[in-house]
Amino acid sequence: MGKQTKLPAETYTLINKQRTHAINRKALRGFLHELVPELGIRQQSFSIVFITDQMIQRYNDQYRGFDRPTDVLSFSGDQLYLGDILISSETAYNQALKSKTLSFERNLQRLILHGLLHLMGYDHETDDGQMRTIERRLRRRFRC
Repeated sequence: MGKQTKLPAETYTLINKQRTHAINRKALRGFLHELVPELGIRQQSFSIVFITDQMIQRYNDQYRGFDRPTDVLSFSGDQLYLGDILISSETAYNQALKSKTLSFERNLQRLILHGLLHLMGYDHETDDGQMRTIERRLRRRFRC
């Protein structure tokens, strides 16, 4: 029998706190299985939480001062825990409806990628385009 390679344990948790839109966990795990090593995330864990517009609006107001829903928010952790990504499934679904090319599932992947880059310390508002460049390259690579 050939040598078996042991895959690393999942370093992330997917939590669904909304019931409006079905989340394909299997597809997202497959995406994360490819994306996480590509980003160089090895020992750090993180969580992705799918919530409603109402819930994300409260977080957006409390932490950013914007009293409106948004698609994704990232909250950094520490050295061992990368942090939390909150995604509004309602906003993500509505964005996909308006797009001619983007499905709901692909939009969730795009938002996860965006959130992970923020958790890794990138900030498109202050980094002179560095995050956007990396994000575009990875969107092309992962077709999201």
